[in-house]
Amino acid sequence: MACPDSVTTKNLTGKLRLNKSLSDSVDQTLKLQGISYLMRTAISILSLTLELNHYTDDAGVERIDIKQILSGGLKAPDDNLVINNEDSRRDDHIFGPLVINPRRTKVDKLEIDFLKEGWTEDTHEDGVIYCVVRSDTEKTGKDWAVHVVIVLGTGLTECILSGLLSVEGKKVLHIDRNDYYGGESASLNLTQLYRKFRPDQSPPTELGRDRDYAVDLIPKFIIASGELVKILVHTDVLRYLEFKQIAGSFVYTNAKISKVPSTEGEAVSSPLMGLFEKYRAKKFFVFLQGWKEDDPATHKGLNLDKLTMRQVYQHFGLEPGTQDFIGHALALYLDDDYLNKPARETYERIVLYTTSMARWGKSPYIYPLYGLGELPQSFARLSAIYGGTYMLDKQVDEIVLNDDGTFAGVRSGDETVRAKMVIGDPSYFGAGKEADGGRLRVVEDGKVVRAICILKHPIPGTDGSDSVQIIIPQNQVNRRNDIYIAMVSSTHKVCADNIYVAIVSTIVETSVPEKEIQPGLQLLGPIHEKFVTVSPIYTPVSDGTQDKIYITRSYDATSHFETVVEDVQDVFKRVMGKDLELKKREADFDQ
Repeated sequence: MACPDSVTTKNLTGKLRLNKSLSDSVDQTLKLQGISYLMRTAISILSLTLELNHYTDDAGVERIDIKQILSGGLKAPDDNLVINNEDSRRDDHIFGPLVINPRRTKVDKLEIDFLKEGWTEDTHEDGVIYCVVRSDTEKTGKDWAVHVVIVLGTGLTECILSGLLSVEGKKVLHIDRNDYYGGESASLNLTQLYRKFRPDQSPPTELGRDRDYAVDLIPKFIIASGELVKILVHTDVLRYLEFKQIAGSFVYTNAKISKVPSTEGEAVSSPLMGLFEKYRAKKFFVFLQGWKEDDPATHKGLNLDKLTMRQVYQHFGLEPGTQDFIGHALALYLDDDYLNKPARETYERIVLYTTSMARWGKSPYIYPLYGLGELPQSFARLSAIYGGTYMLDKQVDEIVLNDDGTFAGVRSGDETVRAKMVIGDPSYFGAGKEADGGRLRVVEDGKVVRAICILKHPIPGTDGSDSVQIIIPQNQVNRRNDIYIAMVSSTHKVCADNIYVAIVSTIVETSVPEKEIQPGLQLLGPIHEKFVTVSPIYTPVSDGTQDKIYITRSYDATSHFETVVEDVQDVFKRVMGKDLELKKREADFDQ
């Protein structure tokens, strides 16, 4: 609109004419609001003049009477705005049923940054009339209100980001096509488990009640001193969860299962190493424990940023079996690529493991009661507290783009929701297939095979432990990648009494994935039920900073959540333009 200098936000009385040569196209916005092509074409052709009468009534309420005249003498319905910061409902001949909330507000209180720019000094003093208009969802079933961020999928990565962004003050709309939280990282009850893997079969009654089960689709444990715990503490999500320590950490070497020592006494008696090798390993661990960054005397002439881990092992004369134990059971590497990289990262991983172990002994891992699916639900609760909106069982039919290829909104059926950006898991963006006019947004970067096994006994060789992690280093079974076994039980409220749930997983290397996990399956003893899945690992092809489409990575084969948190931190920085800074507080776990 064009108006003379005499017009102020305190007196808008007069005629205002729409200057289309200075205006942006509204076609895409109207399309998102469900306006038909013919009506959008008519709006683009016709010019609009408003006759305004701006006054304060006898009750002291600010009002604006509006007459709308279209080019050619056509007249649109009159309107009346009551500037009282209260919702009013009306039917519009173009947009249908609406909810309108006009208010006078200071410029610096506006929610959208670019609207704060270019105002005169008197406007900053008097404020502006800010009118929020939205579809009357109760009548239309549609919502075309603008959200700052739309998040697609309720996997752990997406829910952590949703919670963090909500805490940062972002308006978040979170959508999932499933009727449950968790996505790939969900925990399913018995009926859901069979529906997913054996849709033509009902769960056997002998397995107990449906409600007793929360079976994880992704087998991961939480490292007690790791980054996920820091986020749980930082956001206070810890208060929604209860944890229990995993009873034991084991490693498969020399064709048998051995406990990873958690005390000096266990280390002395452990069969993992011979007597002389234990002496050499002790020197290695004493070196790591004594390392101080600012004290060169503790470095013993070793530069962890220049020497590879292989060279450090050689310096201490450690045998290949000991290297396997340190690199895979303590540093938790999937393969041996780390041997040719600077030793710094391995040092930090070992420190993380040992400090986590030191918190309680037995193992460095903790696990939430009622399954890993509790994690995304807890972060969803955090988001909701800060104004986030969740919509489950909502199909996503289209990622709507602007003419320049940037993100505009999400369409579900006849309903389209607009936002400035979108964050989502790869399944919403083609999952390796061409989409969006032939553009490839995600690519496959390997596969993970997982076997969910229901047992009626603890895993043999683990001292009857009710929960364990067993790592099978790749060199022990002539592979390139480790095999992981994670087992939990009724102690963790994830299955019926006297039932144990073990998940065996690894990165796929051949055309027969299930055969690759046989070394792990053979350690379980008799298997009552088994559900095998092969899942592609997808990674985004771009970082999203140009088109505002931020795609998270698939869950990898690691046994912990550290790589998940790395993805969260990476996406958060790209979205917010700053690092995620976490409060330094001690975790108060209720065990």
